[in-house]
Order: sequence, then structure tokens, then C-alpha cells
Amino acid sequence: MINIIIHGCNGKVGQVISGLAKEDDSINVVAGIDVVDNGNNDYPVYTNIDECDVEADVVIDFSIAKAVDKLIDFCRNRKLPVVLCTTGLSEEQIFAIRDLSREVPVLRSGNMSLGINTVMKMLKNITKTLADAGYDIEIVEKHHNQKVDAPSGTALMLADTINEEMNCEYEYKYDRSTVREKRSKKEIGISAVRGGTIVGDHDVIFAGPDEVIQITHRAYSKGVFAKGAIEAAKFLAAKETGLYDMSDVLG
Repeated sequence: MINIIIHGCNGKVGQVISGLAKEDDSINVVAGIDVVDNGNNDYPVYTNIDECDVEADVVIDFSIAKAVDKLIDFCRNRKLPVVLCTTGLSEEQIFAIRDLSREVPVLRSGNMSLGINTVMKMLKNITKTLADAGYDIEIVEKHHNQKVDAPSGTALMLADTINEEMNCEYEYKYDRSTVREKRSKKEIGISAVRGGTIVGDHDVIFAGPDEVIQITHRAYSKGVFAKGAIEAAKFLAAKETGLYDMSDVLG
């Protein structure tokens, strides 16, 4: 039995994780951490992370960027592995996470779904062939109107996967409205759409001479992220130190 703490337990994904945990005999939610305790959980919820003294094996984080600093300190002090799913982190926070991984195991991913991580594997296989053939690369991501960061962490993760295959030759373009010039061959355009209740859509477009190849992933519920986070927690519980991502979980 793996005992987990959910950081951001009263958020939408945190609540999905709570529900899935009840159906999984191998995990148990022993505590939650959130700025608000609405009393709807069957485990203790701490509105102040410093007051959480419950013994656990792993923390799953689906919170907001400004809450991650205290989470890093909490996991370091408690020697707790952490699955970090919050996006929109600063460079300073990313460096701090790397430092933390030298002391406890950390798994960080901009998207926990099996589908998106399979798309990343596909991109590694096709990017160089298409880019060398002159295909332009664009990424369009769509999310609900409550999402505060743009572009999404997943869009950046997809762009980074492409760029790594091209030895980081590409520049990311988030806005072309202020520029009056032809598109460079060495750029990846990233566009963000916000509206309604869209859970998460990502399109990677390879536009070449007389043809377009498009890889699309659509999430229809937050369950895909919650399931991935739970599998990541199971994976991380057996590790001692190190920085991991979902490719390690998928093997």
C-alpha cells in the first residue's frame, strides 16, 4: 500500500485523484493540502502545508505555481518523493526542483496522460525527417477559460521534444502581431486558445510543400491526468533520488 498526500486536493484534478484512489487497493490518500478545506474529503486537509505531519510515501502535486516553493521545502524537510504536475513554473523554481531531485526522487511532467507522452515518442521519430525536408512546424493548444498560464506546459513540452531532436536550432514564436516579416524556417510557432470548458487540445502541425501532417491529442476529461499521476506515484515510491518524467514510467 502506497500512502499519498495530494497537494491541491480540492482542485478539479485533485478531486479526481481522490475518487480514483478509492477504487485502487494499492494506494491510499492519507492527507490533502489546499488553501481551502471544504470538508468534502474523507482524509484530513491542511490549509497550511507546514502543519501537515502525516506520514506518507509520495506527494502528488496539482496546484498553482506560487504554491510550489513551499512544497519544495516541505518535501526536502520530510524526504518525500513528489510528482510535480503544476505548470507555469519560473526558471528559479525549475532549478530548485533539480536541486531537490538530488535529495529525493522527483517526477515532473507538463502532462501526465499516456496519449500525450506517446505523441512525444512519435515526434522524436518523425521530426528530423520532416524538418530536413523543409516542413514548417506549428503548435496550437486550446484550454478552458480558467487556465492562467499560456502557452500550456504541454505545448512547451512538445516544442522542447521537437527542438531537442533538431539540436535546439529553433526559436519559439508566441506572437507575430508586432513583426512584419516572412516566417523563418528556424522557428516553431506556438498559439494558445482559451475558452469554455475545453479540457486540453494540442495540435502539432508539420506544413510542407502541398501537404500537411497533423498530430492531434484531445483530452475529454481530467481523468487522463489523474490516472497518469497515480501511476507516476507508484513508480516514484520505489526510487531513492533522481529527476524523472513520464517516459520513465512508460518505459
